[in-house]
Amino acid sequence: MATIDWATVGPILLSAVGGYLLGSVPFGLVLVRLFGYGDIRAIGSGNIGATNVLRTGNRALALATLVLDGGKGAVAVLVARALLGPDAALAAAGGAVVGHLFPVWLGFAGGKGVATTLGVLLALAWPVGLGALATWLAVAAVFRFSSLAALVAAASTPVWAWVFADLPRAGLCLGLAVLVIARHHANIRRLIAGTEPRIRLARRAG
Repeated sequence: MATIDWATVGPILLSAVGGYLLGSVPFGLVLVRLFGYGDIRAIGSGNIGATNVLRTGNRALALATLVLDGGKGAVAVLVARALLGPDAALAAAGGAVVGHLFPVWLGFAGGKGVATTLGVLLALAWPVGLGALATWLAVAAVFRFSSLAALVAAASTPVWAWVFADLPRAGLCLGLAVLVIARHHANIRRLIAGTEPRIRLARRAG
């Protein structure tokens, strides 16, 4: 019977669990409650991410949610890599995104993972993260659908990782892309039906 090499497996498991717990912190929910807007799950789409936080009308709060959701993914990767090495960083990255999507504190009903995925990508290989961000911006500028931009950006990440990183990170990107796309199932249905709301551009004064 093969024995488990805990010296190798242990740090990876520890990083995955640590990343999951950090990723599970629902910053959108916490901030919206802290600033007196109630439960974000009762607003708009009910999602805990920055896009739904924006529906409170507080742009600063939405930006803070975006930064914190991305930051928790980046921190999970950077800490794991510094303490336990590159394989642990990959495990922490996956754990952080899964934690945001399925947080234990909220009955496993979380966000859609876009900001947290961007955070882990920037920490794992910043050219991959910048490539995904550029893809999002380009699609959003042309079609003005935030969800479509997120879907295309997520789908592009394995390609960016193949070009700018390596096979293990490309494999992780593929897995994360599948999860993010799956969490956008309602948006995909609305895009097909033509009922998905577009990004609203700010009106010029005067």
